Amino acid sequence: GRRTATAPGAGTQPALRGAAGRAAADAAPAPGPPAAIRVHDEPPGELLAAVDAGLDAFNVAAAPLHEVRPLACAAHAGDGALVGGAVGRSWGGCAELQQLWVDPAWRRRGLGTALLRAFHERAEARGCRCVFLETFGFQAPALYEVLGYHRLHELAVYPHGIVRWLMIRPRRRSPGAR
Repeated sequence: GRRTATAPGAGTQPALRGAAGRAAADAAPAPGPPAAIRVHDEPPGELLAAVDAGLDAFNVAAAPLHEVRPLACAAHAGDGALVGGAVGRSWGGCAELQQLWVDPAWRRRGLGTALLRAFHERAEARGCRCVFLETFGFQAPALYEVLGYHRLHELAVYPHGIVRWLMIRPRRRSPGAR
């Protein structure tokens, strides 16, 4: 999928909410006649780019997004071929796992677990207190649960009985920590 330079979880919520949003909207009336709304089943690239750029400009002005850091772990076969990866980002005390992939020929060998553990270790080394992710029921929710993730929210609105979960994994305490 497409990625933009937004904070973990940003871009999925309206930019302005409640009274703050109404105040900002009231402060800058639109010039001229009302805007015409066009609906696209296949949005043109320039529309997507303009929306991304506008949202990124708003987000950068509102939050220190220069602090968001990419985080990725890769698994390579003996011949150097990429056979798996975990991709995400961290910001302050939180990390987001955006993608986990293992080549089908390498699945069920512990590679996904090893990638996740490496991702968690790097996130914790950066000071992250939790890792969160979104996953569909046909992906790897059971693996995430074995590794300490908890389901926070279930979105059961997809066809064919497909469910999507928001999951979080708090940092594990060290053995003598209180």
